[in-house]
Amino acid sequence: QVKELVLDNCRSEDGKVVGLSSDFENLEFLSMININLLSVSNLPKLNKLRKLELSDNRISGGLEVLAEKTPNLTHLNLSGNKIKDINTLEPLKKLPNLHSLDLFNCEVTMLINYRESVFALLPQLTYLDGFDADEQEAPDSDPEADGDALEDEYENGEGE
Repeated sequence: QVKELVLDNCRSEDGKVVGLSSDFENLEFLSMININLLSVSNLPKLNKLRKLELSDNRISGGLEVLAEKTPNLTHLNLSGNKIKDINTLEPLKKLPNLHSLDLFNCEVTMLINYRESVFALLPQLTYLDGFDADEQEAPDSDPEADGDALEDEYENGEGE
């Protein structure tokens, strides 16, 4: 019955999260931030999963597993992982519904033409790091993330 599961800051054993199994078949949101995950190979099959939060782990590849185990993923956050090459993201092509990908603080973001390359590789993506290909911000992204949200409201006269 569980639709959302947050396991942030739990410790994984050899990339396995104790108790996380395909019994969670109705799971739509799974958050495993900062659990020392090296790979996603031990994820159970979660057909209904839409959002997967994996930031601040040590994942460097092996993303092919996601197409097989989480075929309906729409949002994937891999910020703060060890992803260095655009090629590492190639398996995400097999996720037809993936429209939001976050890679903040991954080495891959330092590459020349990073954004263009990722959008070219993954044509199904709408948002990369919270912005679309035309640098428009995602409508549901956190307004406080840029730190200027409140100041902007007052400058525009909306915040009074």
